[in-house]
Amino acid sequence: MLDFFKTDISILILFIINIVLLVGLIISNARINNINKSTKEFLKKLGDGKDIKEDLNKYIERIIDLEVALSETNTHCNKIEHQMKQCVQKVGVVRYNAYKDSGKDLSFAVALLDEKNNGVVFNGIYSREMSNIYAKPVINGKSDYTLIEEEQQAINKATNDENTKV
Repeated sequence: MLDFFKTDISILILFIINIVLLVGLIISNARINNINKSTKEFLKKLGDGKDIKEDLNKYIERIIDLEVALSETNTHCNKIEHQMKQCVQKVGVVRYNAYKDSGKDLSFAVALLDEKNNGVVFNGIYSREMSNIYAKPVINGKSDYTLIEEEQQAINKATNDENTKV
């Protein structure tokens, strides 16, 4: 009979422990529900009455859109930068008097060069009877054609003078 009593007491103790655990579980669930409710109210206050989760999702979408736009802008800028290397960046101008009887310095030499000193040099020769303009290609600051002194001066101005860069 003692064994029977011990068994009933142990069952009774286990039953009481289960009841205590059940009450603890109910109290914990009530507290969690209160915390969730107060957190939702707090988040609504942060979102000016709206759900802050929606605001955060909208901001995340905007950030993703901005990242895409930034990537496209960087690609476009890199393309422009590459193209700029081949554009006229350096200019040199020299005015001179080609013929002693023509009066003022009405003839000119103009060098138009890119970043690598490639481009063209124009020479406009003025006389009272006519005017002629010649163009000579320039590669790396030199031309395969014979250059007159003024054309070479225009190239030198374009390649050396910081004030002539476009």
